[in-house]
Amino acid sequence: MTTSTAPASGPSVADRAAVAALPGRIVEAWAKNDAQAFAEVFVPDGTMILPGVFVSGRDAIRDFMADAFAGPYKDSRVTGDPIGLQFYSAEVGLLLTEGGFLLGDDTTVSADNAIRASWLVTKREGSWHLAAYQNSPRDSSN
Repeated sequence: MTTSTAPASGPSVADRAAVAALPGRIVEAWAKNDAQAFAEVFVPDGTMILPGVFVSGRDAIRDFMADAFAGPYKDSRVTGDPIGLQFYSAEVGLLLTEGGFLLGDDTTVSADNAIRASWLVTKREGSWHLAAYQNSPRDSSN
């Protein structure tokens, strides 16, 4: 994972660790099919963009994920590891991850289910949250 050098007033080591831990919170919520825990990673006015999907607002994200966990995402898992982290201020950063979607007994992500994602993060009321999340297929279909 590459990281940028934060300005002297930038995030602390604890802040960097909290941001890097956000993907783990999403993975854990997904593993439990916990739409509420998933949505709580986002700020109230956060957005989530997936291929073919745009959801705005924590409540809408929770509702979307509840439906998805009961339907197309049932019995699936996700994985994601930080590959880049930059801070633009003490309260705003960009986390890049690589991972994907696991089905059934899969232990590795297939090329068809591999993604890269951008996580715009912000610190509000002392905690780091997602302001915007977007993922795209890792590999080109060309």
